[in-house]
Amino acid sequence: MIVILLLIPLSIVIAVGFLAAFIWAVRSGQYEDTCTPSMRLLLEEKRQADAKEGSTKVKPESVAAPGDGARNE
Repeated sequence: MIVILLLIPLSIVIAVGFLAAFIWAVRSGQYEDTCTPSMRLLLEEKRQADAKEGSTKVKPESVAAPGDGARNE
């Protein structure tokens, strides 16, 4: 019985910690653009294939380095 009195408050504290981390992530913009990073890989492969063929139709975009906070719009 004493273990339950310890585990319930501990689980509530851990749940509040996860909720605070989630709220911080949403407010800091971690979930704003989930599509572009996965599509960037496909676009870079297409650019490389076009460059090998000698095509100059696709102009390179400015791609921000991961983690620098800049976004392509």
